[in-house]
Amino acid sequence: MFTPDLRPQVCSRRWLLARLAAISAITGAPRIAWAEAETAPSALDQMLNVMDFEPVARAATPVAHWGYLATGVDDDRTVAINREAYSEVEIRARRFVDVSKVDLGVSMFGVTHPSPVYLSSVSHQRAFNPIEGEIGTARAAAARSALMLLSNVASTGVEDVAEARGGPVWMQLYATDDWEVTKAVVKRAERAGCPAIAFTVDNMPGRNNETLLRAMREDKRVCTSCHVNNSHDPLRTPMYQGLDVSRVKELSPSALSWDYLDRLRDLVSVKLLIKGIVTGEDAAACVEHGADGVIVSNHGGRNEETLRATIACLPEVAAAVAGRVPVLVDGGVRRGTDVFKALALGATAVGIGRPQAWGLAAFGQKGVEAVLAIYDRELRVIMRQAGTPDTASIKPASVISHLA
Repeated sequence: MFTPDLRPQVCSRRWLLARLAAISAITGAPRIAWAEAETAPSALDQMLNVMDFEPVARAATPVAHWGYLATGVDDDRTVAINREAYSEVEIRARRFVDVSKVDLGVSMFGVTHPSPVYLSSVSHQRAFNPIEGEIGTARAAAARSALMLLSNVASTGVEDVAEARGGPVWMQLYATDDWEVTKAVVKRAERAGCPAIAFTVDNMPGRNNETLLRAMREDKRVCTSCHVNNSHDPLRTPMYQGLDVSRVKELSPSALSWDYLDRLRDLVSVKLLIKGIVTGEDAAACVEHGADGVIVSNHGGRNEETLRATIACLPEVAAAVAGRVPVLVDGGVRRGTDVFKALALGATAVGIGRPQAWGLAAFGQKGVEAVLAIYDRELRVIMRQAGTPDTASIKPASVISHLA
């Protein structure tokens, strides 16, 4: 069982080394070399960047749960390329611009958010922190006034998350092949006050998550010791409670069509975004079929080994949308400079997935708050260097892209 003592607020160096060594053979070497592990940060006030949270979170998380978070598809190359591709974009520094005041705010659907960085949907968050889970993340979002996109298969229901957030959250949606189930989830989200629903279309069945499978082999715990309560089965998670799911054969069915999107558009009374769009032609079609926004995403590389980074897909999607609806992006964002580059290439807002889970696993709510604060701090610094006093000033001319 994933117990509280596996996630201390301050990890000893010896404990951290032992935990990292125990799982290194399963999920690959950590970011830090073993010779450098004695200098690994272990307390919240020692976290210099969001990557510093990763080894601490990894040490605090059961092996199979870490494999679930870390996994990609096949060789995990798309996971890596999502991150690596940001190094193909240069930022042009500008001088003689008054940047004594820097405004990170962005507006979407008539609401101004103090930062373009939002918490993307991460499922089963009690797997990473069984005490706080999505509630801790929601409270962190409230503390930072950050937008939160709640997973359809979260381990906490939308009503409780919205209460912890102290305001509405956006809801991520997986379709099912039973329309009545999909309809019930949508209407529950709307009743909970969600102003937007993000329909995910990239979660095709049959993905080959080898890193997860290897981690599951190594984890010797009895799986049902936590997954009965934490609802690892997607159809047993809180958003499906009280529904007859006996006819559901596929979550995110492979038979999705534009007709399905039209039907969903007629059903959803709030804003509808399509998550998982990576080409210009699909983006344009989404707008034509009534979408209020698109999210450029490959599920963090978890669902497809296409070797296309989301930041590489962003420009063609933004060009196809041509300003008609907001364009959001996630995947591989690890620095405030990455956020800047995404905004320059056409993003309205930028989502973070794994880093929020690292913060949650390592330090709970305060860890997620710290992760968000680091992104904002780094973004503010690079905006000054680039001569961009507000996010509206960040233009394609702010960067030089070498992306294919």
